[in-house]
Amino acid sequence: MAIKTPGILTQVIPQGDFKPSQIAMVTMGLRRLMMIIKSKIRSLKMRRPYDKIEKSESMRVEIRSRKARKLIDEILRIADSPNTETYAF
Repeated sequence: MAIKTPGILTQVIPQGDFKPSQIAMVTMGLRRLMMIIKSKIRSLKMRRPYDKIEKSESMRVEIRSRKARKLIDEILRIADSPNTETYAF
C-alpha cells in the first residue's frame, strides 16, 4: 500500500520505508523549496534589463500635454452626454 502526499508535489511513497511524520517533513521541505524557487524566478522577471533613462524637458512637456488632452476629452465626453445637466453661471 502507498501513501499519497497532498499538495503541489504529489508523490507515491511506499508506506514501509518512512514514518508519516518523516513524509510530512519531506513534503514541507519540498514545498518550501518550491516557494523559494518561484520567488527567485519572480524577482528575476521583475528586473529591468536596461538602465532607466532620465526624462528630458521635451518628454515632460509631451507627458503633460497628453494628460491635459485626456482630461479635456473626458470633460467634453461628460458635457456632451444626454444625461448631464447644464448649469448657467
